[in-house]
Amino acid sequence: MNVRRSAAVLAAVAVIGAATPAAADPSPSPSQAFPSALYGDKDPKFDGVWRQSLALLAQDTVGVKPAAKSVQWLVRQQCADGSFASYRPDPTTACDAKTMLDTNSTSAAVQALTALGGHDDVTRKAIGWLKAVQNKDGGWGYSPGGASDTNSTSIVIGALAAAGEKPDRVEKDGKSPYDALLKLALPCGGDGDGAFAFQPDKKGELAANADATAAGVLGALGTGMVVEPGKKSDATCEKAATPRQAAANGAGYLTAALAKDGDHLMSALAGAEPQPDFGNTADAVVALAAQGDTAQAEKSVRWLEKNSASWAAQSGPAAYAQLILAAHATGTNPRDFGGADLVKQLGATGPAPQTAGKTTSGASDEKEDSGSDFFGVWWYVGVCLVAGIGIGFLFTGRKKQQQL
Repeated sequence: MNVRRSAAVLAAVAVIGAATPAAADPSPSPSQAFPSALYGDKDPKFDGVWRQSLALLAQDTVGVKPAAKSVQWLVRQQCADGSFASYRPDPTTACDAKTMLDTNSTSAAVQALTALGGHDDVTRKAIGWLKAVQNKDGGWGYSPGGASDTNSTSIVIGALAAAGEKPDRVEKDGKSPYDALLKLALPCGGDGDGAFAFQPDKKGELAANADATAAGVLGALGTGMVVEPGKKSDATCEKAATPRQAAANGAGYLTAALAKDGDHLMSALAGAEPQPDFGNTADAVVALAAQGDTAQAEKSVRWLEKNSASWAAQSGPAAYAQLILAAHATGTNPRDFGGADLVKQLGATGPAPQTAGKTTSGASDEKEDSGSDFFGVWWYVGVCLVAGIGIGFLFTGRKKQQQL
């Protein structure tokens, strides 16, 4: 999901593909100052709300009370109709037809603000907007009206559940989000073997996608990005007649994919050597923990402890948040994650929190140059464009379309 993990990717692809007037707006120059309340120090054009939401959600999960101005920045990003865009440089200017609204940013903001509490009016309006843009098949795409995809539908389910809604009762033309997810689940057997696809391809065929599968497992379980270990499931891959069976099937696919490559997932740019995929591995850990498949989740989180430091430093707040959520899901201490204090590292990318928790005192208001998701966004855009994935959206765009 993801958070997973990044709406910026598909958003960027959609911008390029649609060539909308908004896409022509010049990106801020490197010297331009961004809001001091914002986490990360790189261009937030495509992922500002997403990374802010994940940062706040992760801090809340470990008992850290974020800076009030960071929470208020996120609240002020909301449009009058309840939606959120990826980033609004001037929130005093009303949203209009050129504002690139997206379901992923909106859903991530709902999950963060619901967890923090005290923002019922904001989250209620956001949920109302999400319901208003639900597709006839019961799902959601990244952009309003876009074809339903597993990532977007799943993160909306997480927002609905966080806000106290019953996702199976949120219907459009008699179809719920679970109906949409079941249509995107691959049958058992073959290369897909119970995985989820991101979307059908142009021929209407489904292809297994590890990123979508991690999101789909959470969505099918009706949970958001913060999970506790679920009850152990020994279910084998069977026809996905129910969301829970689809979740079990997807978890089985992820377990096999992780074990195949040494307890982590791999991604590859066309024509390039495969590379470890840290973000999707973290998302898979959360999904497996939620399903109760804790043995593989714990192996993979150990791999992340040993190998993810450089990736997180380069990728910034959303990456630190993903690792914190993976640690939380497996009962791993995020303040001693392979010797690193993820909570402190995340806090260093934004304003000092109101309460820093047990070991995060001394965090500075000064932002370290720990990077952000922007570099990764454009690398993933390249993945999507080279691979020719017609997603029309992702964030999640949310993520690159990898075939595992």
